[in-house]
Amino acid sequence: MEPPSFVSKARTAFNSAAAKAERVFTDFKSDRDSDKQSSSLENDEDSTDQQEVRHPLPKWRPARIGTKQDWQDRFKNIRIGRKGVEETEKVENSTMAAPFYDDNMYILNMKNDLEAKVSDVGFLLERLKATDVNSIPSASVLKQLAVAVETGKKLKSIKDILASSGSSSPIMERASLSLSAVKSLVLRDKEDKLASELGDNEKVLSLMHSLFDAEGNFLRRKICMDSEAVANMTNLPREIHGAPPESFIVKLSEVIGSFKNLRKMALFWCKVVAELRRLWSEEQHIPGIPLDETPDLNSCLLYQQLQVINCCLSRKRRHTIATESLESVMRQCSSNVEDSSPCMDTMPETPVLYARVCTGELVIRLGAYQPTDLIMLETGEPVYSPISQEGPLLTEDLIKETEELVLRTGSVGAGCSQLLSDMQAFKAANPGCSLEDFVRWHSPPDWTETDQSDEAKESSDGSDSSSMKGQLSRRMQKEGNLWRELWETSKPVPAVKQAPLFDEDLAVEGILNALQDISPSDLFKQLFLSLVSNLIV
Repeated sequence: MEPPSFVSKARTAFNSAAAKAERVFTDFKSDRDSDKQSSSLENDEDSTDQQEVRHPLPKWRPARIGTKQDWQDRFKNIRIGRKGVEETEKVENSTMAAPFYDDNMYILNMKNDLEAKVSDVGFLLERLKATDVNSIPSASVLKQLAVAVETGKKLKSIKDILASSGSSSPIMERASLSLSAVKSLVLRDKEDKLASELGDNEKVLSLMHSLFDAEGNFLRRKICMDSEAVANMTNLPREIHGAPPESFIVKLSEVIGSFKNLRKMALFWCKVVAELRRLWSEEQHIPGIPLDETPDLNSCLLYQQLQVINCCLSRKRRHTIATESLESVMRQCSSNVEDSSPCMDTMPETPVLYARVCTGELVIRLGAYQPTDLIMLETGEPVYSPISQEGPLLTEDLIKETEELVLRTGSVGAGCSQLLSDMQAFKAANPGCSLEDFVRWHSPPDWTETDQSDEAKESSDGSDSSSMKGQLSRRMQKEGNLWRELWETSKPVPAVKQAPLFDEDLAVEGILNALQDISPSDLFKQLFLSLVSNLIV
C-alpha cells in the first residue's frame, strides 16, 4: 500500500482543523443565543465576565465573539500568527465590562496637553484681561496655589520642577506620584523644547508685558468699602505677612495660580525672574513696587526683595547724579583758580562753595548737600550737611543673619564703617571742622550746651569762651573713645569717592539668584498669602 501523499495529508489536516473550528463556533453561537433569552441572565453573564477580568483563570479561554464575521476574523488572525488582538479590542471597546488604567494612554494625553499649551496661554491671557474690576480672584486659583505649596515641599528648588517632567496639575501629581518615573523617561526630551517654546511664544510674551505694565491697568480691582473696612484691609497683609493691595506680588500670584500644572507655574516664574533681571540691567523700576523705600518687614520676603531691587536702582541714579555734580564743581573750581584767586567779597555766582579755615585760606566744600543751623566752633563758618553714603538695605532674613553674627562674634564692623564714612564726608563738606562740630550734627544728645551764667563766669576768669560753648558727653570724653580714634584717622573724602559700604549690583545679583533657586513651597506660600490678604475683606 502506497504511503499517503503530501496532498492527502494536508487535506486530512485541514478537514480536521475545520471540524474543530466548527465545533467551537457552534459553542459560541449557543452562548450568544442564551444571552438573548433573558436580561437577568445577561447581567449574571456580565458579572461573571467582570470576575474573570479581575481574576483570570490559569487556563486561556477565548473572548466571546458576537458574529460569524468576528469569528472568521479571529480565526484568520490566529492562523497568521497575530497576537495581542484581544487586548487591542478591549482598549477600543468602550462598553467593556471592567474598567482599566493604561499608563501609555495617560502619557499620551499629557503629550497632547503639552502640544496644546499655546491655546491654553492664549485663553488665560484673554480671561485675565477681561477681569471685572469689581470681581475677586477665582477660588480655583487659591486652590492651585495651596496644593502647589504641599507638592513643593518634596522639592528643594524650582530647578527640581524643571528637571522633572511633571506636566500634570499639582492636584493630579499628588494623587499620581507613582507615575513620576515613567513620565520622566517619556517626556525628558520634551523639557528643553517646552522651555524654549514658552519663552518665544507670542501669547506668553504678551502676558508678561501685561503683568509688567507700568500703568498698572492689568488685573486692577476696585473694592468699595467704608473707612473701617479699608483700615482692616490695610492691616491684614501685615498680620499674615502678605503683600500690599494692588501690588505686583498680588497680580503675580493670580497669574501663576491660573496655570493648571506645576511645570507651567515654574516655567512662568523663571520667565518672571528673567524679566526682573532685564529690568535691572536696563535700569527700569519694577511696576507695582515702591521706587525708593526701605524693605517693609511686615510684608512677605518676596515683596521685600523686590523693594530692595527698586531702591538699589534709585540709589544708583542718585549716585550718578552726585558724581556728575561733584565733577562739575571740580571743573568750575579749576576754572576759577585759573581766572583769579577767589575772595569772599567777590565770589562768582557758581555752585562752588568755599569755607574759610583758621589760617584764613578759602577751601572748597566737596559733597556739601545743604546748610544747617549750626556754626563751626573754631571758624564760625556755617555747617553743611554732607552727601553721605546710604546704609545697607536689609530684608528680614539678612537682619537675622546680621544679629546672629553680632551675637556670635561681637563684631561692630558695619557700624564703624558707616561712622567713618560719615566723618570723612563731613570733613570734606566742612573744611576746618572739629570733632565737636561733627558730634553736634551727627549725635546731638552727646553735646551739652554751656549755661549762660557759666559762660559769663568763664569770661570773667579771662578764659576764651568763643572757642567752646558747650562740652561733649562723658562717653565721648573717655580715654580710648571710638569716635575720637576714628576722627583722628579719617580724611576729608566725599561720599561718592569713598569705597562703597553697600554694593547695589552685588545685592541685586544675590537676590535674583535667590529667586531663581527659591524653594517651590516657599514661593507658592508667599504668593498664596499675598492673594489671600486681598480676598478676605
